[in-house]
Amino acid sequence: MPQPMPQPETSQLENLLKGLLATPTARLPYQDNVLLRSYLLQRPAGNVIIYNSPGIGSAHQAIEELGGAVRLLINHAHEAMYGAPGLDVPVYVHSRDRAEVAAAMEVAGVFEDRQMIDGDLEVIPTPGHTAGTASYLWDSGDGRFLFTGDFLWIEHGEWKAVVLDPSLRQAYLDSLALVRELDFDVLVPWGTTDDGPPFALVGTRAEIRSRVDAVINRVRAGGTR
Repeated sequence: MPQPMPQPETSQLENLLKGLLATPTARLPYQDNVLLRSYLLQRPAGNVIIYNSPGIGSAHQAIEELGGAVRLLINHAHEAMYGAPGLDVPVYVHSRDRAEVAAAMEVAGVFEDRQMIDGDLEVIPTPGHTAGTASYLWDSGDGRFLFTGDFLWIEHGEWKAVVLDPSLRQAYLDSLALVRELDFDVLVPWGTTDDGPPFALVGTRAEIRSRVDAVINRVRAGGTR
């Protein structure tokens, strides 16, 4: 299980867990108590950034000093509202969200199906929040980190969904059922409410299933969260 890292007094990037650094936060424009971050994954095959946010531009010098990044992985199209990242990095997104992202920034490549990147980072399509939402599962060697964007986020300590399109409800349920069976140690969404940490350490597989089951039950009953 990864352990939290000591925090420097001042830094453009926060060392959250071994190998995982976070950019400065930005507040969600339409929900002021939600903080957004991008994350730098330090990897032998090349650093990767997950999620687009204003923090990339704020921390661009610190990112470049750590060797830059070989990819920016977009979870879903709403991240495009912040425009092109303030860093020269190729952008990748699922094909179903490509058009919206490409209207705001250049897209270097798309994903279609579940696939591996360099043997340690898995692309897992999880449609539901948007048609092209994709989660990312990273095995750092010290822990397994699941990046779910807004598909599965943390609101006041509770895992929640964000159902926007009723026509995608069944896809959402199918994706939640898939995530329920994944093996991971840390849940890292795009945004969390500002009353808690930016991630959730997971104790057991049973905890994952219990927390995701609660989300499934609410979504199946017609709820939006």
